[in-house]
Amino acid sequence: MMLKVLFVQGGLPAYFKFILNRMNGIPGLEIMEIIPSGKGSTLGAGVKEDGANVSFKIYRLEEYKAWYGKSFFKNFEATVLEADPAIIVLGWPYMMHFAFNPVLYFRMKSKGIKIIHRDIPFNTPVFGKTIQYYRQNLNRQENMEGEPGSFTGLMAFMALTLIRSIYFRMADAHLYYTDESREIIGSYGIAQNTIFVSANSPDTDMLLGVNEKIQLEPRLLPINQFRLIHIGRLVKWKRVDLILTAMSQLKNDFPSIELLIAGFGPDEDALKDQVKSLGLEKAVKFLGGIYEPDLLGRYLNESAIYILAGMGGLSINDAMCFAKPVICSEADGTEKRLVREGFNGYYFKNGDATELAKKIRILFSDPEKIKLFGFRSHEIIKNEINIHTVIDQYISAFNFATNNAYLLTVPESKN
Repeated sequence: MMLKVLFVQGGLPAYFKFILNRMNGIPGLEIMEIIPSGKGSTLGAGVKEDGANVSFKIYRLEEYKAWYGKSFFKNFEATVLEADPAIIVLGWPYMMHFAFNPVLYFRMKSKGIKIIHRDIPFNTPVFGKTIQYYRQNLNRQENMEGEPGSFTGLMAFMALTLIRSIYFRMADAHLYYTDESREIIGSYGIAQNTIFVSANSPDTDMLLGVNEKIQLEPRLLPINQFRLIHIGRLVKWKRVDLILTAMSQLKNDFPSIELLIAGFGPDEDALKDQVKSLGLEKAVKFLGGIYEPDLLGRYLNESAIYILAGMGGLSINDAMCFAKPVICSEADGTEKRLVREGFNGYYFKNGDATELAKKIRILFSDPEKIKLFGFRSHEIIKNEINIHTVIDQYISAFNFATNNAYLLTVPESKN
């Protein structure tokens, strides 16, 4: 008996394509996906999509803005009827549609379809602490807008919290990326046994294989033990500006300090202007968007430390696959499973370039620690957080939502 699972997403980033391809290859499991027919309104600036070489069926539907101001899909119900899934997996903002259109929700449920809510969750307060969360400026956007202070903004955020309390309860199971999800979602009255923490991961098997291969390839760059690297979209909440400020504080003590920036985005010109103003033109290289794993791996391999100064992504996982120590700030919570203070990296206070410079200095002053931390990063990926452990939690959630009706077998790790 085949379990058909329909994912609903705002696009198809390359990393998630690999996860869906892997799941679609599990015996007894068929994966399908609904994504926008054009550029998804929920995708951040500069997010790279990759629809090539997919093994699962994709439905491309037109997005529209619903009356409550968020995006949903035209012909959604007809597509669901055609796909005939046993499970629908969806997250922000599409899950919200069920709260505002309960008739659609009950029609899905009347057909025996199970609903799984998938999220980080990010910008979601513990229930009962909404005002405190908002006033502490914990509700962040990638353009760094949405500063607290307005009464209207607070009322809107409180209303959203109430809406979340409705649609959280509509899900049969929950898939989240952070351990804090248990406390946060549990505060809305959601049973702990319905919550599965899947973390997040690229195709670590592929990246670990690339890491082995590139050790035999010629270098791209001269040897430099003071080379930093950042990977990510050039948007405000990645805080690349902090890395540049920290470099300006370190360049006298480490004259050969260098930063590679892999990525592109709307803030690129502003960052290049900052580089000039700080006199770092010879020390900073903008590499543009790099999506070839071999090339990106070679740049990582030839760098000493990976830096993420703002909001996270899968770049930490990528860097750890190539045995890099990581310096980052606390962001959306996904980093906490990966980066352990004083073990394979360091944290610095959000927005504090001086503290970031201090943590870089600690590692630059101890090359053996850089090697040790990098080794530990590599081991965390091999043994704890990888594509196998992520899929394990997806399968567990599928089995739970369907009361083990399909008896899916979790794939064994190759590590």
